[in-house]
Amino acid sequence: MVIKVFLATSSGSTAIKKKQQDVVAFLEALKVEYAQLDIACNEQNRMWMRQNVPEEKKPSNGIPLPPQIFNEESYCGDYETFFDAKEDNAVYSFLGLAAPPGSKEAMQADEEQHIVENGTHADESNEEGAADDSIEVPEGDRNGDAHGEAEEGEGVEADELAEPEENEATEGDEGHAEEDGEQEEEDLQSEDEEEADVEEEGEEFLEETREEVAE
Repeated sequence: MVIKVFLATSSGSTAIKKKQQDVVAFLEALKVEYAQLDIACNEQNRMWMRQNVPEEKKPSNGIPLPPQIFNEESYCGDYETFFDAKEDNAVYSFLGLAAPPGSKEAMQADEEQHIVENGTHADESNEEGAADDSIEVPEGDRNGDAHGEAEEGEGVEADELAEPEENEATEGDEGHAEEDGEQEEEDLQSEDEEEADVEEEGEEFLEETREEVAE
C-alpha cells in the first residue's frame, strides 16, 4: 500500500504550503512510506484528485484544495481530518495502516481492547449473578432452623410471661376469699354472743320479776 499525498509545489498560498509541510513532516517522522503527487505541474494528477475526492468531502465550490491524502485509490481525508487524527493518536487508522507495536496508537488500541474484554467479562458475571438471584428460595430455607427456633422461643417466653400474671391473680383472689371467710366467721360469732347476752339478760329480768312478786 502506498500513501499518496496530493499537493501543489508552486502554490502561492502560505496556509496551503504550511499544511502540506505539516503532513509530509509527520509522515516522515512516523517513517510511513508515501508518494508526493504535484497537481500544479501535472494536470492528470489534479484531475484524478478532484474526481476521487467524495462529493460530501468537497467544499461548497466543488474544488478540493491540497493537501489531499489517499491510500492507493481509497480516500483518507484532507488536512483537517488528518490533524484531528494526529491529535487523537489515530494517524495509522486514518491512513488505513496497522499501527506498529510499541507506538502510542497501538498501546491505546490494546488498552481499549482490554477495557472491552473486562467489560464483557463483567457483564457475563452480572448475568450469572442475576440468574442466581432469580432462583426462588423457600422462606424456611432462607432463615434456616434459627428462624423456627426463634418463633418457638418467642412462644415459650410469652407463655411464661402470661403464667405469673394468672398465678398472681389467683393468689390474690384466694387471699381475698380467705379474708372474707374469716370476716364472716367473726360476724357470726359476734351475733351468737349478742344473742347469748340477750338471753342472759332476759333470764335475769324474769328472775328479778319473780322475786318481786313473791315478796
